This record gives sequence, structure tokens and C-alpha cells, in this order.
Amino acid sequence: MSKMSIADAALKLGVSKEAIHNRIRRGSLESVMEEGVKYVLLPQGSTAPNKQTTKRANTKVTSQTDSRYYKLLEEQNEKLQLKVEKLENETKTLREQKEEMLVCERIRIEQIYKDKDEQLKNILNAISSKFLLNTPDDEFIIESEELVEAEIESEEISPNELVSLKKYLKDENYSEKKSKKIKDRFKKVAKKDTRIIVVGKKYYINLTKFDYSDLLH
Repeated sequence: MSKMSIADAALKLGVSKEAIHNRIRRGSLESVMEEGVKYVLLPQGSTAPNKQTTKRANTKVTSQTDSRYYKLLEEQNEKLQLKVEKLENETKTLREQKEEMLVCERIRIEQIYKDKDEQLKNILNAISSKFLLNTPDDEFIIESEELVEAEIESEEISPNELVSLKKYLKDENYSEKKSKKIKDRFKKVAKKDTRIIVVGKKYYINLTKFDYSDLLH
């Protein structure tokens, strides 16, 4: 046993003086009083822990923990990267499919309008040719009227499309007497009323664009 002051004991063990007092109170260190001064009795070989060794041990543990943590982060990052690439590929595929569908639909619509425009153009050219030659042909005019009417009414009526007056009166269930009166009104104003389209003896109206209440009631 070696006897030393509390301050020396704290220095030797590498702790605070308060820690020495606590050890004395707990009984883990022996002490004696001499001339009013308290001394600590330390076993031979008692020294403070090797700070460098402790530091290396702590560093090793911290390093191992960090290594496992970084490895886990790398694995999670790789998984996330694969998911991102998969989503990007799926998005690209969907975008390409959408663009292809839009192009096909546009081509289809353009072709429909092109075909219909060509049909109407041929019909109107044929009618104009008959009139220019001053050789009216009732049978030809009737056939042209039917073709125009069939062309107009072959699709559902949508904004800016025409409907024949005859079909409109039939669909609205006008009586035969009332229908005749309405047709007479149209006949009187057809040449000067820009709301009415005349093809041969047929009258066509556009209900989405014009109001015909003055002629229908």
C-alpha cells in the first residue's frame, strides 16, 4: 500500500478529487487521517487507465460501426437506384405509346375529313357543271340532293354541321299541316336568308349556329 493525498491519488488514477471522495465513501478506497489530513491508501501498481489504449479501442468500435452503417446505406442506395431506373423506363415506354396513339389518331381524323371533303367537292362540282351547261336534269339533281343529305346526316350532328329541314320537322314530330306551313316560309325567304342552305329543292339548317324561331313558330 502507498499513502498519498487525495490530490495525488486523483492525479495517479486519472480522475477528479470528487471521484476519490466518492470511492472513499463507497469503501472502494481506504483512507486514514493523520494530523487532520486525510490520506488515501492505494494498492501497489494502481495507475490510471491507459488513455491511448482506450482511445484505440473506442476508435476501433466506432470504425466498425461506421463501416456497417455505410455498407447498409450503399445497399439501400443501390436498391433505390434500380427502382428509379425501372420507373424511368416504364415512364419512357408509356410516353412513347401515348405519342404513337396520338399520331395514329391524328392521321385517322385527317383522313376522314379529307375523304368527306373530297366527296362533297365532287358532288358540288358535278352540280355546278350541270348548271353551267344549262341542262337541268331533275333526276341528277334529286340524286345529288340525296347524296349531300346522306353525307351530312351520316354522322351524329355536332356543332357547325347541317341538318335537313325535312329531317328536323320529322324528328320534332310536327304535324303534316304545320310542316307544310314551315316549308312555305322557308321557300319564300330561302334565296335571301343566309341562315338557310339550299341544295336543289332541299333546305338545310344549322341549329347550333342560328336561331330559326321566326320561321319555325
